[in-house]
Amino acid sequence: MASNTHNLVATADVNRIEAPVTVKAYLMCAFASFGGIFFGYDSGYISGVMGMNYFIHLYEGLPYPPANPTTAQTNAFTLPDWKKSLITSILSAGTFFGALMAGDLADWIGRRTTIIAGCVVFIIGVILQTASKSLGLLVAGRLIAGFGVGFVSAIIILYMSEIAPKKVRGALVSGYQFCITIGILLASCVDYGTQNKLTTASYRIPIGLQMLWALILGTGLFLLPESPRYFVKKGKLEKASHVLTQLRGEPEGSEYIQQELAEIVANHEYEMSVIPQGGYFKSWANCFTGGFINASSNLRRTLLGISLQMMQQWTGINFIFYFGTTFFQELKTIHNPFLISLVTTLVNVCSTPISFYIIERYGRRSILIWGAVGMVVCEFIVGIVGVTKGRASQNDPSAVRAQIAFICFYIFFFATTWGPAAWVVIGEIFPLPIRSRGVALSTASNWFWNCIIAVITPYMVGTEPRDANLESRVFFVWGSLCALCFVYAYLLIPETKGLSLEQVDRMLEETTPRTSAKWVPHSTFAADMGMTDKGTLAPEVVEKDSTFCGLAVNL
Repeated sequence: MASNTHNLVATADVNRIEAPVTVKAYLMCAFASFGGIFFGYDSGYISGVMGMNYFIHLYEGLPYPPANPTTAQTNAFTLPDWKKSLITSILSAGTFFGALMAGDLADWIGRRTTIIAGCVVFIIGVILQTASKSLGLLVAGRLIAGFGVGFVSAIIILYMSEIAPKKVRGALVSGYQFCITIGILLASCVDYGTQNKLTTASYRIPIGLQMLWALILGTGLFLLPESPRYFVKKGKLEKASHVLTQLRGEPEGSEYIQQELAEIVANHEYEMSVIPQGGYFKSWANCFTGGFINASSNLRRTLLGISLQMMQQWTGINFIFYFGTTFFQELKTIHNPFLISLVTTLVNVCSTPISFYIIERYGRRSILIWGAVGMVVCEFIVGIVGVTKGRASQNDPSAVRAQIAFICFYIFFFATTWGPAAWVVIGEIFPLPIRSRGVALSTASNWFWNCIIAVITPYMVGTEPRDANLESRVFFVWGSLCALCFVYAYLLIPETKGLSLEQVDRMLEETTPRTSAKWVPHSTFAADMGMTDKGTLAPEVVEKDSTFCGLAVNL
């Protein structure tokens, strides 16, 4: 683009607000989703490790059970519920605070730099975990690693949403969820391969391997550009233009690049004009301005992001991936719980790519509604079978197989709908001035409820005297919560497919969630904010945007 960013070519054509994209540019956007691998791996390996004989022997000091143990011996050879809860949940506690911190860092040092910093923090935590032979160091390592995961999980969604083309943004961000499932699968495979080792290698190999994923992501991001919307927020329009040429594969000075940048600048100036500006605390308070009834208010958007991530956790999916191995062991109806956990993880991986198509074909709102219906049906069937023919006393292999089958169907519905779509939506609904903090708050909500579920689940299904010992009845709990997810999605989730991030802002102002799917873009922010007779963005818009940005930086 020309060096004078005060003469940005703008457009009133809603179909020309985004430059055409090359295959190389698609690949650049897609690489960022690799961050999901170490998020998924870190979430997935712990279930298998806590069920390993050597790990239990080392951390509890218990003798190994004999070749043909009695039921009492098998029940005694396990980690106590409080340790399972602590080891699992401490990671989520770290990620909660890490995600909140990442919102500030992403605005101060950039999206890309924040993700790289998260990789460094994560590696430090993994080193401590790998070196551990006691509970204290393991917990400390998982807490520190959690901060790194919090940085990455919050900002990778923000980064991908801001650089991805609008027509495939949902599919590309869904790739992040796909990488999460690959990470969980890799963790299950490694756990399965090391479970019978009677040395520290049994748990150190699964833990230490995490460093590889962080190194790949951190190194790769050095080669990727920063988000152009970050530079617009900072008032650095020359850098924003240069980054857009890389992301869209267009030459410098391209009219397409100027038009896309003009729309981003005009939208940002509009949002800055309606959102009161102030210092640090005011910028956080801006996330909660406006009334809840107003579908486009910052408060409504923030609560939507926070509650959507809460609902994703309420589906109960992490019950399977965090505690699946130990839960299947305690049911006494499944002979090889490690293998069943591997199968459920494989279903998760194979199902997720379907979302790449349906999220753009049918939209975010539709798949969240129907995905919730599918999960409700499957979870209630698992619960009903479990309290009838599936009880251990019945010794009915066909009932157990039916349970496993419907758990797999349940995972299929989650993996194709709520798994990816919840992440996609939170990356789309926030205006640029509060986007980093809005996504951070939403991601922190995910990890907060992740932590709560990790804390309470061992007591819900545990077999110790003070535990609820719900066994398969726990699926009635998850099924009821999925029914709430259905109601929530129908009443509150807007349809955002096929729209630029700037068009999502306008759509939220003019529709309700139930009418949003019918909304069609009818004007551009560049045209509304002001264009010259020569077809360029009005200079005062660019100057005002730079003034707002400079003020924000100084504050």
